[in-house]
Amino acid sequence: MFRGPEVQPLASAPRVTPSDTLPVHGGEPPMSREQAAATLHNPLTPTAARLEHGKALFLNNCAPCHGAGGSGNGSVAHLLSRPPTDLVNGLSKDQPDGYIYGTIRNGGVVMPSYDDAMSIDERWQVVMFVRSLQQAAKASAKVAGQ
Repeated sequence: MFRGPEVQPLASAPRVTPSDTLPVHGGEPPMSREQAAATLHNPLTPTAARLEHGKALFLNNCAPCHGAGGSGNGSVAHLLSRPPTDLVNGLSKDQPDGYIYGTIRNGGVVMPSYDDAMSIDERWQVVMFVRSLQQAAKASAKVAGQ
């Protein structure tokens, strides 16, 4: 039996997209979290359905670490090497929507990227839900302060 030459996958480099090009079929150009914070704004208008879907996505993907209320006390938080960020009272409440979106898309220091787990609209819906948690916490703090 004849044995041909071995085939080594990726022996030659795969095609690389030229710089400054955009994807043709959906997707987004590469962007850091800082660039996202400076340039991206939520294109979706808040509706009850979008907030509800954002809440469902948050509870499925984010709540195990960040907690259902977003304060960093999720069910697996004690297993992590670094505590999860408090999304309600932490740094993110003072950042633009693009910062939260970029964090969901690219991940953080220990947070994984959810780029492949959520569509663009779904990530914006999670941002809307996080903002609603922050507004609710701000309103309750205001009532408690009176």
